[in-house]
Amino acid sequence: MTTTTNSQQSPEASQYDVVGTRPIRHDGVDKVIGAAKYGADIQLSGMLHGKVLRSPYAHARIRSIDTSKAEAISGVTAVVTSKDFPIISDSIIDLSETQGNARLMAEHVMAADKALYKGHAVAAVSATSPHIAELALEAIEIDYEVLKPVLSLEEAMKEGAPLLHDNLTTYFKLERFAKGDDTGAKSNIASHIQHKLGDVEEGFQEADVIVEREFTTQTVHQGYIEPHASTATWAGDGRLTIWTCTQGSFAIRSSCAAILDIPESQVRVIPTEIGGGFGAKITTYLEPVAAVLSKKSGRPVKLVMSRKDVFEGTGPTSASLMRTKIGATKDGRITAAQLWMAFEAGAYPGSPIGGGTLCATGPYNIANLLVDGYDVVCNKQKVQAYRAPGQPQGAFAVEPVIDELAEKLGIDPIEFRLMNVSKEGDRMPNGVPHPHFGIKEMEEAMRAHPHYKTSLTGPNQGRGVAVGYRWQGGQASSATITVNNDGTINLVTGSVDIGGSRTAVAMQAAEILGIKAEDVSPTVVDTDTIGWTGVTGGSRTAFDTGLAAIQASEEIIRLMKARAAITWEMKEEDISFDHGTFLCAKTEDTISFKDLSARLMRTGGPVTCSVSAASPGSGPIIAGNLVDVEVDPETGKVDILRFTAFMDVGTAIHPAYVEGQIQGGTVQGIGWALNESYFYDDEGSMLNSSFLDYRMPTSLDVPMIETVMIEVPNPKHTFGVRGVGEAPIIPPLPALANAISDAIGVRMLDLPMTPDVILTALESKEA
Repeated sequence: MTTTTNSQQSPEASQYDVVGTRPIRHDGVDKVIGAAKYGADIQLSGMLHGKVLRSPYAHARIRSIDTSKAEAISGVTAVVTSKDFPIISDSIIDLSETQGNARLMAEHVMAADKALYKGHAVAAVSATSPHIAELALEAIEIDYEVLKPVLSLEEAMKEGAPLLHDNLTTYFKLERFAKGDDTGAKSNIASHIQHKLGDVEEGFQEADVIVEREFTTQTVHQGYIEPHASTATWAGDGRLTIWTCTQGSFAIRSSCAAILDIPESQVRVIPTEIGGGFGAKITTYLEPVAAVLSKKSGRPVKLVMSRKDVFEGTGPTSASLMRTKIGATKDGRITAAQLWMAFEAGAYPGSPIGGGTLCATGPYNIANLLVDGYDVVCNKQKVQAYRAPGQPQGAFAVEPVIDELAEKLGIDPIEFRLMNVSKEGDRMPNGVPHPHFGIKEMEEAMRAHPHYKTSLTGPNQGRGVAVGYRWQGGQASSATITVNNDGTINLVTGSVDIGGSRTAVAMQAAEILGIKAEDVSPTVVDTDTIGWTGVTGGSRTAFDTGLAAIQASEEIIRLMKARAAITWEMKEEDISFDHGTFLCAKTEDTISFKDLSARLMRTGGPVTCSVSAASPGSGPIIAGNLVDVEVDPETGKVDILRFTAFMDVGTAIHPAYVEGQIQGGTVQGIGWALNESYFYDDEGSMLNSSFLDYRMPTSLDVPMIETVMIEVPNPKHTFGVRGVGEAPIIPPLPALANAISDAIGVRMLDLPMTPDVILTALESKEA
C-alpha cells in the first residue's frame, strides 16, 4: 500500500514501464487547438435544423395536437409527435421494467397521452433554418387538460395523492436490478427494495447509545458544459446514421432501433467527442426525434439543446428523504443500523435508490441491518445517473450519524470508523461478502495525514471527516489492434473518451507489448466498426476496456511469436517474449517488437486481432475526505480552508488523470453540498434554468484540493486497476456537513447548506 500525491511513478507501479507514468494524452492537441468535433460541430450537405416543443405544464393530459399551421410555414420540412414512433402505438408501457425499457424511453422522448413534467417534449419540427423552426413551434396548437402536479416525495407518497400513472403498482424486491414481485398496490411508489441482515431489534437492545436523524437532499444537475446534440440521416435504403454526443453508442443504437421498430443492423451510431456527461448522456433524448424528422424530410437533421432545454428537458439526480438510526456500545462497536430512504424518480420509475440502499452502510461491518428504499414518481424531470448514482445521498444519511455517535462516545471519528471497518468476508447489505479492498489502508492514511494532525486556528472553524463507498459491476468491451510495419500499433475501441480513457487504455496495451504509450494510436469508432461495447460510465472503462486491450495485446504477442518462429525457422514454443523483445530459447537470438514488425509482410502478411471481453466486475471502491471550513456567523457564508481527498485507486494507470478525476468529483460534491439545487415554483416550473442562476462552484469557491492515492491493487485486473471516476463525489456531502456542524455546533441535516440554511440553524441553536 502506498500513498502518493505528485510523484512521477508510485512504488506500486514501479514494476511497470508504462503503467504509472504520465504521458501526454493522445487527443490533447486536437482539443487544445479546437480541432476535436463535438455534437454541435457536425455539418452535412443539405442539413436541416430541428427544434423541440416542450410542455409548459408539469402535469397535463394532451387532448389534441394540431400541427397544420406549422406544416404550412415556408421552410418547414417535417413535424413529429408521439404518433410517429411505432413503439408507442404498438405496445403498452411496462412501468415495472426500468432497465433498458425502450417503451418507457420512447414516452420520455416524446409525451403521448400526458405531459408529466414542465419541459416534457411534446412535438418537434425540422426546417431550413433554426429561426423558421422556432416560428413553427409557436404555430403548433395543443389542447391541454391541466392536472394537479405532485412535486415532492411527501406529497407523492401520501394516501390519496394524484397518480401520475393509472397502471403503476408497487413492486417489492430484494435485489437492485431485479424486477421483483407485484404487490398490486396502486400508488406513486414504483418499487420498494429491502436489505436485511441479522436481527435489528436485538441489535438496538445491545446498544448503549442510539442516534436517529432525518435528512433531505434536493434535485441536482450534473452540470456538463456541452448541451445534448444529435444529427441523423435516414437514407433511402433504410439505413439510419446518427452522430451524437453520448456515453454509449451501442446503448443509443439499441434504444433507437427499438423505438423506431427497425433492426439494430440498420442503425449506425457515430459518437462525437463529448463535453462532459457524468452519467446523464447514457440515455436517449434527441436521437429518435432527429431520425424521424430526417425520414420525413428526406434530408439530414441536427438538433441541439439550449441550456434551458438541458435543465428542463433532461434528467438530474434524485432529491431524497432519508431517516437513519444507528446504535453502538460504549466501547465503540456498532450493533445495529436501520435506514428508510425515498428517492424521487421524476416522471417515470428508475431512481438510483438501489445504489443508495446497497452502499450507504458499505464502509461498516454491521451485523444487524435493515434498509428500506422507495422509488417514487413525481411531476419532475425523469432522473438520470449522476456520478455514483444514489451513493452521495446514502452517505449523507449515514456519515453524520457516525460522527455524532463518535462524539457521544468520546471516540476519535476516524478511530471509530476503523473500529467498525468492513473487512474481507464481511457481508454487504444484500448478503454478498466483501472482497479485499483498501478501506482500512485509506482510513489509516487519513488518520496519519498532516491535515488531520494540524489544529484549527480560529473561531467558527470546523473539521469534517467522511468516507464513501461504491460497489462497481462491469460490462463487456471490445478492442481491435493492428500492428504497423514501423512497430507502432493502432488500437480501436468503442468506449467514448470522457476522461482520458483513450490514453489509459492505450497505456495498458503498450505495457503488455513492451512499447511506448506514444507508439499506440488509439481511436474511438462507431457501432459498425467495433464489437459491442458497454457505456462509458460506472467507473468501468479503464478497467473493462483495459482488459479487452490487454487480451488483444496478448493475442498480438502470440501471433507475432509465430512470425519470429518463421524468421528463425524454429517452433513457436521455442519463442518467448519479455519487455518488447522476442527471444529464441535454443539459439538465444533476439528481435525487438519494432524490428519484427518490419518483417510482417515477408512472413505471412499483416497482423491484427479483435477481442470482446466480458467483465469480471471491478468490485468495491472507497473514497474519503478531510475538510476544514470557516463559517461567518453574520452571513452564513462558508469558506473552505483546506480539502484533502483520499481514495483507494488500485493501481493508478495515469496518475494525473486519477488526480483529475478525484479533484473533479470532489468539486461536484462541494457544489452539491453548499450551493446547487433546482428551484421549483408551486406549478412545477424550474426557476433557475441557467448557469447564471444555477449556482455551481467556480475556481474562486474552492481551495487547491490535495489528492492522496492509496494503491491496493485490485486482484480482478492484470495491473490492479480500480475505477476512480465516481467515488470521489460521495464523501464531500457528509464531510462538509460534519465540518459545518463542528464549526457552528448544530447538526446539518439538509442540503444544500446555503447561507440562509446555516443562519436558520444558528437561530435554532440560540432559541
